[in-house]
Amino acid sequence: MSLRVIAKLDVKPPYVVKPVHFEGLRKMGWPTDLAAKYYLQGADEVIYTDIVASLYQRQILFDFIEATANELFIPFAVGGGVKTIEDCSKLFHLGADKITINTYAVQENKNIIKQASEIFGAQSVVLNIEAKKWGDHWECYTDCGRIRSGKDVMEWVDEAQQLGVGEIFLQSVDCDGRQGGYDIDLVRQVMSGVDVPVIAASGAGSLDDVLTVVQHAKPSAVALGSILHYDKVSIVDVKQHLRDNGVEVVL
Repeated sequence: MSLRVIAKLDVKPPYVVKPVHFEGLRKMGWPTDLAAKYYLQGADEVIYTDIVASLYQRQILFDFIEATANELFIPFAVGGGVKTIEDCSKLFHLGADKITINTYAVQENKNIIKQASEIFGAQSVVLNIEAKKWGDHWECYTDCGRIRSGKDVMEWVDEAQQLGVGEIFLQSVDCDGRQGGYDIDLVRQVMSGVDVPVIAASGAGSLDDVLTVVQHAKPSAVALGSILHYDKVSIVDVKQHLRDNGVEVVL
C-alpha cells in the first residue's frame, strides 16, 4: 500500500503552534492558511489537534475546525477534547473524516473507542498516543504530553485494537519538535504489534529523517509538523525524495 504523507497541525486556538517536547509553544500561523497551503502542496491528509482542550478542560472550539475543514478536499482528522459521541457526531457534521482520541479514553472511559467505532465505523476512529520512553518501555501520556498515565504503550495499543480503533497516530514526547529524527524503535515496536495502520509522527527534521523511519519501521503514513511549518521542505519535496529512494507514495 502506498505511503501517505500527512501535515500535522498542533493548534492552540486561534493559532497553529509548534512545541518542543509538547511545550514551549511558538506561533506558526492560522489553521486555515496552513491547511490550504499543505493541501495545495499535495498532502494526503491533515491532522488537526487542539492541544490544550483537554489540558484546560474546556469545550471543543468547533468554529475553528469548521473553517479549516472548508479549506480541504482531502481526509481531515480532528482531535483534542473529544469526550462524547455527540462531540464526534458534530465534528463529522462540520467536515471531519476522522476523530482522534487520547486523554478521555485513557483517563476516564476507554469504551468511547468502542462506541465511536460501532456507530461511525472503525476507519474513522484514530487512537492518538503520546509516548515517552522510560527504561526499556514507553508510557502513554495525556494532556499534551504532560500527564503520566501509567499505561504501557504496547498494552494500550492491544487493548484499543480490541475496542475497535481503526488507526494509530503515534507521537513521541521525547522527539517532538526536536527535528532530530523519529523514535524508530518506538515506531517499529508498535508496528510489530498491530493490525491497523500506524501514522509515525514527531521528530522529522530532514528528508532523510522521513526516509529512515519509512525504511526501518515501515509505518503506513508519516506526519510532519516543524519541517513544513519552518519551510525547510514542502510536501512535494518529501514525496519526491521518497520516490527517488524506491518508496511508493500516494500520487
